[in-house]
Amino acid sequence: MKPTDDLMNEHKVILHVLESAAEEASRMSSTNEIRPARIEQLLDFFRGFADKCHHSKEENHLFPLLEKKGMSHDSGPIAVMLMEHTEGRRRLANIVELLPAAKRDDKGAVRVIVENLSAYVALLKAHIDKENKVLFPMSDRILTNEDQVDLEKAFDIVERIETGDGVHEKYHQLAHSITESSKS
Repeated sequence: MKPTDDLMNEHKVILHVLESAAEEASRMSSTNEIRPARIEQLLDFFRGFADKCHHSKEENHLFPLLEKKGMSHDSGPIAVMLMEHTEGRRRLANIVELLPAAKRDDKGAVRVIVENLSAYVALLKAHIDKENKVLFPMSDRILTNEDQVDLEKAFDIVERIETGDGVHEKYHQLAHSITESSKS
């Protein structure tokens, strides 16, 4: 399995949680009520798994390797992906900042959380689609077998050392918990 296959498998997990986040945003929009514990779970998943684990593999390993192979950092696919990672972080930071006010029943804060959560969902869905359909196939054409092996080793280090042993599995369990509780 190629490193991009690993990233696409992570995308599947992220997409399931994005669906639950979209449902939560819709529920909040119609009721103007927030479930803080639910939002905190979503934030934990998106910040801990989607950003710290997944995006760090791309930003610290895949993108620099593609740049060494001639892809531009400042324009084209890598620039777009980095800009979208930054925008996603901004949306999540907005939610974190507004959560205390929303917990105090500030309806304006709830509305802005809905706006940011909905925008985050739309952003990441489109982002994942671009990576799966454009960037990853391009990467697989550019990278040699040796590059793929080196990248897989780098991803393994992210999992074991940077993210931490068992953390990836913890987030898979959280994703399962989030998506299962959406169904009930």
